[in-house]
Amino acid sequence: MVGTANNGRLRLAFSLVNGSQDLDLSSAPASNAGSECGGIEFTREDVEALVNEKMKYKNKFNYKERCENMMEYIKRLRLCIKWFQELEGEYAFEQEKLRNALELTERRCSEMEVALNNKEEELNLIILELRKSLASLQDKLAKEESEKKAAVDSLTKEKEARTSIERSQASLSEELEKVQGELDGANQRIASINDMYKLLQEYNSSLQLYNSKLQTDLDTAHETIKRGEKERSAIVENLHTLRGQHKSLQDQLMSSIASQDEVMKQKDALLNEVACLRMELHQTREDREHYQQQVQSLAAEVSKYKELATNSSELEEKCLSQGNQIQILHDQLAVAERKLQMSDMSIFETRNEFEGQKKLIEELQNHLEDAEFKLIEGEKLRKKLHNTILELKGNIRVFCRVRPQLPDDSSSNQAKVFSYPTSMEYLGRGIDMTQNAQKHSFTFDKVFMPDASQEEVFVEISQLVQSALDGYKVCIFAYGQTGSGKTYTMMGKPGQPDEKGLIPRSLEQIFQTKQALQPQGWRYEMQVSMLEIYNETIRDLLSTNKDASRIENGVSGKQYTIKHDANGNTQVSDLTIVDVQSSREVKYLLDRAAHSRSVGKTQMNEQSSRSHFVFTMRITGVNEAPYSSFNHVPTLHQSTEQQVQGVLNLIDLAGSERLSKSGSTGDRLKETQAINKSLSSLADVIFALAKKEDHVPFRNSKLTYLLQPCLGGDSKTLMFVNISPEPSSAGESLCSLRFAARVNACEIGTPRRQLNMRTSESRLSYG
Repeated sequence: MVGTANNGRLRLAFSLVNGSQDLDLSSAPASNAGSECGGIEFTREDVEALVNEKMKYKNKFNYKERCENMMEYIKRLRLCIKWFQELEGEYAFEQEKLRNALELTERRCSEMEVALNNKEEELNLIILELRKSLASLQDKLAKEESEKKAAVDSLTKEKEARTSIERSQASLSEELEKVQGELDGANQRIASINDMYKLLQEYNSSLQLYNSKLQTDLDTAHETIKRGEKERSAIVENLHTLRGQHKSLQDQLMSSIASQDEVMKQKDALLNEVACLRMELHQTREDREHYQQQVQSLAAEVSKYKELATNSSELEEKCLSQGNQIQILHDQLAVAERKLQMSDMSIFETRNEFEGQKKLIEELQNHLEDAEFKLIEGEKLRKKLHNTILELKGNIRVFCRVRPQLPDDSSSNQAKVFSYPTSMEYLGRGIDMTQNAQKHSFTFDKVFMPDASQEEVFVEISQLVQSALDGYKVCIFAYGQTGSGKTYTMMGKPGQPDEKGLIPRSLEQIFQTKQALQPQGWRYEMQVSMLEIYNETIRDLLSTNKDASRIENGVSGKQYTIKHDANGNTQVSDLTIVDVQSSREVKYLLDRAAHSRSVGKTQMNEQSSRSHFVFTMRITGVNEAPYSSFNHVPTLHQSTEQQVQGVLNLIDLAGSERLSKSGSTGDRLKETQAINKSLSSLADVIFALAKKEDHVPFRNSKLTYLLQPCLGGDSKTLMFVNISPEPSSAGESLCSLRFAARVNACEIGTPRRQLNMRTSESRLSYG
């Protein structure tokens, strides 16, 4: 919603359009030279002068001159709008080209990313295989190296053992040579001993022979002695003669005995020497056997060492072959590393190319964002000019909102009833409805598709709510059949902050703006009232008197009257008016009113509103500072004690319904008849306003009489037409859309601000 040129906030919005945002009005393409604008271009100063232009009249009672000036002004505004539409078309074409280029680049980039991903996956697989083979080769290499190390250790040990064995073998050989020499000496000694033994045996035999000879000699000597004894007796006689002979014989015998003793001694010595030689021979034999055993063990060790030498040569050959295999594995590893480096280089090049494409996409996206920003700013300016024309014409603005499909809807499998044009002219403003194979097209100020959120809806009306703080009368009401989402649009879902309706969000914005304007000298007072029109009877929803709000037999316990004064303000007698300071207080009052409101169950809606709900907030603002503005720009509020009076009316109408579908009986039947009668009266008023008839039947119902300043005065009025997407409700939806189109064509007068001096007593009005 865009207000007059005196509104500082709106000047800020326009300055955003014409400021340093790369949107120069004089820099439009020269392609509109052959358009309807005839090559005319508008600069920012032209647009500001055109928007802020005030009508000058020589005679303010000359309506013909005023009408001609107004028509000329409207023609210029339309010419400006057409120029902006052409400029918007150029921007849209450029945006489409950029979007196509971006899509092409994104497709190329996606293809490149896919190829890069595939190549990267292949390289990752190759790298994984190489790493696996490298790991296996490293394991194998480590194993081979460990085996080689063990073999080398064993080889060194064997070499050391071999050297030690060779040393021991050499020493043993030396010892063996020594032993062999000793053995040879021993053999020689044995041979000499044998020879000596033989000599001794011969000597012994000679001694035996000598002994036997001596024995024989002894025997002969004994015989001789015997013969001598025999002769002794014979010779005794010749004793003296024989004594000499006897002594010589005795001497000879003694010498023979002494020689025999010497021979015996020599014999014993020889026997002892033979025994010693035998013992030496036995010891020499034993030593020979021991040396032979040592020689045999040394020969076995030598053969063992020869086997170890052959094994060590085999191990050396095996180590040599393993070294060759390790060298081959090293070569393979070097080749794999070179391949890995090549793949890394290709990946690096691909990444560089990808980064370049990414930068190009970012540049295109920035260009596209600039184009979209220019398009959005152009759309804002178009909306502002469009709203300016509507305000000058005094049209009622109409927003259309289509409810999304609900789980309980029985027509989810049927064909869609509504479609939405995608052309630039009707994007977000057009809606097409198909019924009985016939297409009906409608255009409104804004169309919300089923996926639109509460936040998106509120953004579109936030400037209209802001106008209430600027001193305008604002009226927003929701119209549509029962179950089309009117109460959800206005109130939202309780307990879910993301789905708050327009009424809670409007109140939050008003109180936030109130807090923001306090440092600039603005002080606001807020008054709230809530009522419902039930069966053509007004009920005060904030009344603490239960008897006053009780309804018996369709008649309220207390009667309320509606009065309009000469200034277009509306008053309801004895209505409860509450001063509020925060949105929390208003929320409490809304919850209280919601519990008091009349609802009922029908076949079309589980929680159907059976009355028209009217929320009214009167806003009185006083500027206590010498200057006050939005965004520090001087405005009309430049003198102290000057006050603005704004009124915000938010209305949730009861839903129209057909008795054949709702199945209402008893009290529900009376409620349905009263609702349909009041809505029919509203349609009569709209048709009379559209035809510009002299008499407009505002008094035909309490609803139309209460809304008279909003429909026929100087108020900013917006109607939400809520539509159900069910094919079974196509008839009612078509009627609602046609009625909304009639409402959008109505001219109710130019809105004006209420600037008054502060009064001691102020009442709440509905105008």
